[in-house]
Amino acid sequence: MKKITTLFAFFTVVTLSAQNFQGHYDLAREHVTLTFEMFKPDNYGNTYTFTDFDFNANNGISQAYFEIARVLKTKKMPVGLHVEYNGGLGTFEVGESLNGYTINNAWIFGANYSKSNAVWGFSTYAGYKTFKGTSKGNYQVTGTWYWNIIANKLTFSGFADLWSENGLSDKTVFLSEPQLWYHLNKTFSVGGELELSNNFASTYAFKGRPTLAVKWNL
Repeated sequence: MKKITTLFAFFTVVTLSAQNFQGHYDLAREHVTLTFEMFKPDNYGNTYTFTDFDFNANNGISQAYFEIARVLKTKKMPVGLHVEYNGGLGTFEVGESLNGYTINNAWIFGANYSKSNAVWGFSTYAGYKTFKGTSKGNYQVTGTWYWNIIANKLTFSGFADLWSENGLSDKTVFLSEPQLWYHLNKTFSVGGELELSNNFASTYAFKGRPTLAVKWNL
């Protein structure tokens, strides 16, 4: 549910900082994902972070995934410097035994460009991506957006990622999560997203997975 789940550098309401909780019911996987995300700008750029918790196990949380990114940018800089960390862990059941796994640590170093106003905005970055345990160089390109279709009522937002995992000529992954939110008030929104993916996780075919969701803006 990441990056606006949302946006990478924006949220549906233009504020000095923003935090929210999102609860998504995945209609395809038949489980709930809880997301917390935060975006905070300052005089030297902005910081964005989110954590996803998948509730797909008999004993509760089956996976936790975390991202944190920092953009270093001043008003005189047309392009920002982007640094990002990704990682996580999970569990799975085999019979009566409980097993675990980790999501390989990844770092991204690149350049960021964004533009926004009260109605629409976008942010994009491209960077070198390195995974723990591999010597091959990889890349990631990410774009995020928002469009306030009806002021204070209806917002279309989302992100799209394209990255490699084992060098430039091997596995390429695509992931996008466009979202549509209807704002009941300044605090609560209802809507959902459509996860579009190819070569993502252990699924190598193109998939579209919709969710129904609620969002609590803090």
